[in-house]
Amino acid sequence: MHHQGIGDFHYYVGISSLAQIATRNDRVCVLNILGGESSEVTPVGHAWSGGNVVFGTSPGRRGQRLETPEGAIPVYNSVREGLDAGHRFNCGVVYLPPSAARDGVAELIRVNPELEKIFIITEKISVHDAREIRAMAQQAGIDVFGANCLGVADAWNQVRIGGALGGDSPGDTLKRGSIAILSNSGGFTTTIAQYLRMAGWGTTTLVSSGKDVYIHYAAPEFAFALANDARSKAAVLYCEPGGYYEREADINKPVVACVVGRWKARLTRAVGHAGAMAGGNDDALAKERWFMEKFGVDALFTPDNPVFSAKGAVVTNIAHIPAALTAVMRANATLPDFEPEGSMELKPWFGSNMGVTLPAALDRPVVAAIAPYHEQIAALARQVGTVFPRQNLKDASGASQMDAKTHVSSLHGVSMLQAAQQPLEANLALALVHEAGGDNDRALLNVAVAAFVNLHGSPVLAAAQAAREAGNAPNAVLAAAASLLGPRLSDGAREAAALMIDVFSAAGLVAAHDEDFALSRAPIDDAARERLLQAEPDPRAEALLAAVALRGARSVPLRWLLALGGHPRADAVLAALTTTVAWGPLQRKRISRLTVENLPAWMRLIGTLLGASVDAARHRADSFCGQPNDEVLGVRSLTELAALALLGRAPAADDLFAFQTLTGLLLTNGPGAISAQGAKGAVSADGPETPVRVQLNKAMVGFLSHTGYAHGGNGFEGVAFLLERFAGQALADPGDAGHGLDLDTMARDFAREYGAQKAASKERGGPGYNIPCINHPVFKDKPENIDPREAFVRQRIEARGEYNIFHDYYRRLVQALFDEGVTRNVFCVNVDALIATLLLKLMWQPLAAGRISRAELETAAFTAFLYGRMIGCAAEIDDHLNRGRNMDTRTPQSQVRFVA
Repeated sequence: MHHQGIGDFHYYVGISSLAQIATRNDRVCVLNILGGESSEVTPVGHAWSGGNVVFGTSPGRRGQRLETPEGAIPVYNSVREGLDAGHRFNCGVVYLPPSAARDGVAELIRVNPELEKIFIITEKISVHDAREIRAMAQQAGIDVFGANCLGVADAWNQVRIGGALGGDSPGDTLKRGSIAILSNSGGFTTTIAQYLRMAGWGTTTLVSSGKDVYIHYAAPEFAFALANDARSKAAVLYCEPGGYYEREADINKPVVACVVGRWKARLTRAVGHAGAMAGGNDDALAKERWFMEKFGVDALFTPDNPVFSAKGAVVTNIAHIPAALTAVMRANATLPDFEPEGSMELKPWFGSNMGVTLPAALDRPVVAAIAPYHEQIAALARQVGTVFPRQNLKDASGASQMDAKTHVSSLHGVSMLQAAQQPLEANLALALVHEAGGDNDRALLNVAVAAFVNLHGSPVLAAAQAAREAGNAPNAVLAAAASLLGPRLSDGAREAAALMIDVFSAAGLVAAHDEDFALSRAPIDDAARERLLQAEPDPRAEALLAAVALRGARSVPLRWLLALGGHPRADAVLAALTTTVAWGPLQRKRISRLTVENLPAWMRLIGTLLGASVDAARHRADSFCGQPNDEVLGVRSLTELAALALLGRAPAADDLFAFQTLTGLLLTNGPGAISAQGAKGAVSADGPETPVRVQLNKAMVGFLSHTGYAHGGNGFEGVAFLLERFAGQALADPGDAGHGLDLDTMARDFAREYGAQKAASKERGGPGYNIPCINHPVFKDKPENIDPREAFVRQRIEARGEYNIFHDYYRRLVQALFDEGVTRNVFCVNVDALIATLLLKLMWQPLAAGRISRAELETAAFTAFLYGRMIGCAAEIDDHLNRGRNMDTRTPQSQVRFVA
């Protein structure tokens, strides 16, 4: 049976006015009422509408109820059961999955002759099913809204049917007024209403039309109902590409059309709920043109170019809708519905430019927040530094990670390839304050660490030397030293740092090197002064102060300390240096207060471990490794001191480059590395949830005990291999490209020899011998394999015009192995080869001259690893201390195996 509707439509339309779309008389049945979306939004709409949902369906859940603020909604297996129970409704809401939506609509129509309207929330209904839904509804004389919509709402009637228009508090957004809204986007229907309310415009009826292929209640039907609604003086249409609905709409009231989606014209297929394809005549530009023709305008409306007529305006940004509507309505002698309530412009309650100077247009002023948020924000503003949420850190880290594809690790977002280009002091800053810092910060760090490298006459040096002479590997030697560096040694500096954080936070210090900062802003009482000063000069403090002056470094905390009068304690000077370095990251909330308070202890630890790696004979009362104390403190960088300790001689420029590259690459290999696990396990065992119990030195012992000849000392395998290959060769300088050796012949000879040994071993069934530092399981199966870490550093070396014969030999060797048929493809020279070749080049001349033995070279290889990795593990320890939970590195018993 065909139903004759109203108007001049060639199909059935039953709604003659927008006022009829959502009324207080409407009663609603919701299909799949207990589904995830419906169970969230239906109670809100039901309560706001005065209880308009009579029942819902959810097969197999008859007897259950959906609780709402307006009372419980009963649930039945089917629509028929609800009707048989005496309920009556004229509106159906469909939350069913796409494949079930058509059958749900059919059930509604078949069993309820009183049905007038259907609202389909479901998205991505097939075209076939949408056609059948259309046919069934037309035959029964029913208006359908959607699909893929968020229903409808009416601010005058205070009713919402289907979906979530108005959000969780519809009354806050849907204020009674004179503007109707039709929108392809459900979410933007609410957003536009909020924009309008802020500008003084209320709403009448809001229709989320949806944007599936079929839009059942679209612009033509809306325009007809708009014309017949005395409440609605104008409308806002939000349109996306796809369909010709807007072109066919006969609009006779003022309209602002917001047309979006120009970018979709570049696509070759439909996307999202936009639906238009490139090349169609219904893209965004076409829709803009349709509306401009309807309104008699020749351009888009923008605040800078407000083009409009009494009929309407076209915008492409929803933020421009209120201004466009106000202009259009003024042309119609109509003022806003009420006084503007504000604006939807960004009004940040808190913010930070992170030290970046922004243009005025982007630098939004911070405004006072509404209650109760203003109190919370004020508390946040008073909080110094950040507080990380604690979580289980087994096999996890907030400090380091490894890219599974390239095997390039990173520390606080900086890759090891970048770290290899930075001096050791910059990487120390990166590890502990999450930023590499500038020249001033590095100068202060150099002084702070250098203060502890000369261990002459100390029990720490005696312990390290005893461990060394007992035949221990370098890690055990350093562990012996670290064991003596208990927390009590750093208590004074930690307390001084805490005091300075309090003082300068209260004083509003922004830049800790600010020469113009007024020290009078940072007063302290006599008790605090006594903790920082002493009656007699402190020799170590005076040495630190002289070194800072010699380096020309700037520090507000240090200037403030000196202005207190009296003689600063060494701990106070150290705290001033480290607090200066950490102040910027602390203010930017990149690090915690706990981290800053621990920084002096880290300076002592790193400096002492560096010193302990050197034989006791090289520590003298007035010098370290032959360098006078004042030069160690006031001139040398951490990179230079570490290279000096390793090489036993003052490093040249190319030595420093190689050493810096070497230690940068070794900084971290991600949280899965054994050394990192040892460090993290030690923190976990102490209990980071009570940070004061965690011993930093013990955590470093955990790192040291988890290094060894396989992990840490294995770089020597590559060195030993190269020593065998170059034995008997007259090589004076491995950095001289004119060395005169025939590397190709050396490589081919070894490749043939190795191939023969490999074949013989295979015949005997014995274990094979692998060449160290070539191949890698991640970088394989291509005709020529490349380790990106090795390639990166090789290119840097070449760009500097430098040469390394050992690296050159490795490159020729992998090619020779392929040419001789020993390997199926060209193996990669991996990053371990870089470590071995850089180290051997550094140590070649003292080794060739007999000044060091092969055993000492092996020790040097292990020590170089420890220099880089101890800084990376310091980052892991600090991270775990801030984020971890007690005993969080344990393995659950269910995952533990017993091996018989």
